[in-house]
Amino acid sequence: MSDTNNEKVRCLIIGSGPAGYTAAIYASRANLAPVLYEGIQPGGQLTTTTEVENFPGYPEGVTGPQLMEDLKKQAQRFGADIRMGIATATDLSAAPYKVTIDGEKVIETETLIISTGATAKYLGLPDEAKYAGMGVSACATCDGFFYRKKNVAVVGGGDTACEEALYLASLAKQVYLIVRKPYLRASKVMQERVFKAPNITVLFEHNTLGLFGENGVEGAHLVKRKGEPDEELVDIAIDGFFLAIGHKPNSDIFKPWIETDEVGYIKTIDGTPRTKVPGVFAAGDVADPHYRQAITAAGSGCKAAIEAERYLSEHGK
Repeated sequence: MSDTNNEKVRCLIIGSGPAGYTAAIYASRANLAPVLYEGIQPGGQLTTTTEVENFPGYPEGVTGPQLMEDLKKQAQRFGADIRMGIATATDLSAAPYKVTIDGEKVIETETLIISTGATAKYLGLPDEAKYAGMGVSACATCDGFFYRKKNVAVVGGGDTACEEALYLASLAKQVYLIVRKPYLRASKVMQERVFKAPNITVLFEHNTLGLFGENGVEGAHLVKRKGEPDEELVDIAIDGFFLAIGHKPNSDIFKPWIETDEVGYIKTIDGTPRTKVPGVFAAGDVADPHYRQAITAAGSGCKAAIEAERYLSEHGK
């Protein structure tokens, strides 16, 4: 090390969801001696999910935090150096790449795996936090199964909201789609499917004021045509409240160097985890607007580590 605040590594992994931990498992086994920084939410989005039933290998299901703890232990078993800390700045202009941790320590790395994930957007209601894991969810494919034959609401008017509503309609008794505007932003084909579904009711020009319920969500307070002369308050009885107003990829500190789409998802080359910067790879939800599942994130983490190992051997580093 050149000074106390600089450290040189061969492989640095930023983020600690299924993508980051899986990358750490593979990179460790390839003797890359990876260093992983866990970021703002160690374990990632899954730590806010109570029950995970769709991750292969857990026939009885597993809690999100337990699954992440298992992945972390597996990475550590092979020698991954897992640390607390948040990446606050980057310089990817030339290798070795520099990443600043917590505003002070600089890590110089030959390869970088970005697995910083994405953050679901919420409406900002206090009730969303109050009922987190008790009826409020930002992932229908993760949690929809728990609402079979029940009543649920989806907030949003885009393709994602329509997809979530249609997915839930195959399980739930009744789905309300709460749309702020007097129209859907979704593509025509998605709109048609929603309007055809017998158990989806679209509530146009409705805003959510809050949620209510004793031991979980039992209903939502809505306002119709807010601010208009015919404004009215509406209550609906629901067991689940799903947010589908989008995700924000945690990619801001990398944007000066690598390409992102208009939302902020990192663009990768031809279905690989490679970015346009050689030796820099992106895995998991930060580069995945489509699937956003634990298993697909883990798979991309594996690919990123294999790519990093190949890159290092090709460049004799």
